Amino acid sequence: MNKEEFIQEGFTVVGTENNENKLLCFLKEHYPSVIKDNEIDLNELKAIAGLPIDEKVNGYGLSFVGRNFARGKYAQKTTKELKIKTSISKNIDTTQNLLLKGDNLDSLKILKNHYTGKIKCIYIDPPYNTANDEFVYPDKFDKEETEVLGLANLSDDDFARMDFSFRTKKSHNGWLSFMYPRLLLARDLLSDDGVIFISIDDNEQANLKLLCDDVFGEENFCGQWNWFKSATPPNLSKKIKKNIEYILCYQKGGNNDYFKGIIKTSKSDDPFTKPQNTIKELKFPVGSINIKDKKTLIPKGIYGTDKYPNELLNDIEVENGKNKNVAIFKNKFIWLQEKLNEEIQNGTVINLSSNGILSYKKAEYGEEVPPNLIDEKVNVDTTENAGNDLTELFDYHKVFDYPKPVSLVKYLINFLVNDNEIILDFFAGSGTTGHAVMQLNAEDGGNRKFILCQIDEPIKKDKPAYKFCVDNNLPPVISSITIERLKRAGEKIAKEIEIQNAQPCLLGKDIKQVPDIGFKVFDSVEAPKLEVDEKGQISILFNDNDTLSRIYNMIFTVGLDEPTQIPEEVIKDCIYKIGNHYYITNSEKIKKDDFAETIKNGKVFIDGWTASLNGTLQNYKEDVKIVF
Repeated sequence: MNKEEFIQEGFTVVGTENNENKLLCFLKEHYPSVIKDNEIDLNELKAIAGLPIDEKVNGYGLSFVGRNFARGKYAQKTTKELKIKTSISKNIDTTQNLLLKGDNLDSLKILKNHYTGKIKCIYIDPPYNTANDEFVYPDKFDKEETEVLGLANLSDDDFARMDFSFRTKKSHNGWLSFMYPRLLLARDLLSDDGVIFISIDDNEQANLKLLCDDVFGEENFCGQWNWFKSATPPNLSKKIKKNIEYILCYQKGGNNDYFKGIIKTSKSDDPFTKPQNTIKELKFPVGSINIKDKKTLIPKGIYGTDKYPNELLNDIEVENGKNKNVAIFKNKFIWLQEKLNEEIQNGTVINLSSNGILSYKKAEYGEEVPPNLIDEKVNVDTTENAGNDLTELFDYHKVFDYPKPVSLVKYLINFLVNDNEIILDFFAGSGTTGHAVMQLNAEDGGNRKFILCQIDEPIKKDKPAYKFCVDNNLPPVISSITIERLKRAGEKIAKEIEIQNAQPCLLGKDIKQVPDIGFKVFDSVEAPKLEVDEKGQISILFNDNDTLSRIYNMIFTVGLDEPTQIPEEVIKDCIYKIGNHYYITNSEKIKKDDFAETIKNGKVFIDGWTASLNGTLQNYKEDVKIVF
């Protein structure tokens, strides 16, 4: 059966929803004067929006060859679905983490069904479009594709120009056309208060900023961090040694939440006064002042220095280095009485020096807003440190060039992400983001989840990673390194926690729990599709997906249950259950009574590719939904 036949028979079909442009529908309904001959009248739209319509007034933005093509790629439905890989997954029955192998454009479109508006944080480290990363536009681009995307009016010259622009070494057009649809999908996936961090270097930083202004809105630009990448950068230029890379940050929508940096510390006491403040009196409760002078009585008077005088309004009796009575001082204090009382209650220590100057030291300082320089001062490593750590994790095999440090990703995602959010990285590379999430959970007991996407990019034969893969019976592709790194990092974290819990000092105390160090791995495969032969005969081209993979694809498409959950097997290879939702494949094999029982107990979704339009199914068309 195909979709149209099910629809004609009166079934509800999931995956054939109306894909009309929401903005266009809105304009037709509310501002019909803008739409003329099914085209948008830009001058009318400008007039309604209160914008100048003088054509001499130019707008501002980023224009590049292939922009419309890239937007078409964003809107185009994927032809892929997922295949669960149980043999290379880890802790598949319990894990809430996902790794999707394949082109991230397809992976993001698959994720969109369920995860739209659910991702709190995205970190990506895309290709930098340098001579070293050998970036070539990877998306399909031919005459047929441009026609599918509604660009059939391209002349041969236009097509040749676009093709050349995309495939030329270090093409800005090609790189922007590659990034544009992926960033649009990232925007869709972010929650309303979600945030995206993007690593980049000089080659595309300026273009990326303009592109992100377009995608996320200039007003949602949080800032740009400078990461101290290397203390020993290579001498590749006669002009400058590059030891800085950039991290652009955007939020989905306006949010007044503070980004949390590191905990502030103070090596010395903090001053109690500011010259610009007004003079006020403060009463210091009994025992609240540490007095350095060994006197038993400090008479009232003016202390401190000529520049910073401190007036004591009453005598202080001293006992065991503390004030025995309430002490009243007059000065340009930073706090009011209420604040002073609160600080003392929270453990802030007040000190009085031998020359009569007051200072304080908090028991605990709040988190500062992070500075725009990321270096060792905020406990973030360089790429050299990251490379050494990764090499050690892989038994001293150098499997990846210039990996990002775990400390960098931990630092970024901790700005705004609580301990129960989802972090997405659709340029997973060596798997740093997944490693960082597991490590952060191990440190603070959090339950953050990661979703990683990585294409099966072949590893060149002259790379050490190629030999590592061959020696360990792994496919010589980047995703093999991603998976192996996650497994090794998880095992290392679990071992470290085991050692900590075995310490004698912890006996009888709460033991530290091992976080979720597992992950489900999915392969991207061609979805079933209809084929028409020369005689007009229709046949279905199936992939080799197993029943469980078909169930998971329904879960991703329907979007009601978490794809991280394990479906409960009701009838082998036929019916699976999550909560009160039933997912059915091979429906023609189900007995009538089993089908009736399923219908009675919950919502039922049936895989359209494996369903047959039999009498049993016809009887229950009001109670089931067909999923393609």
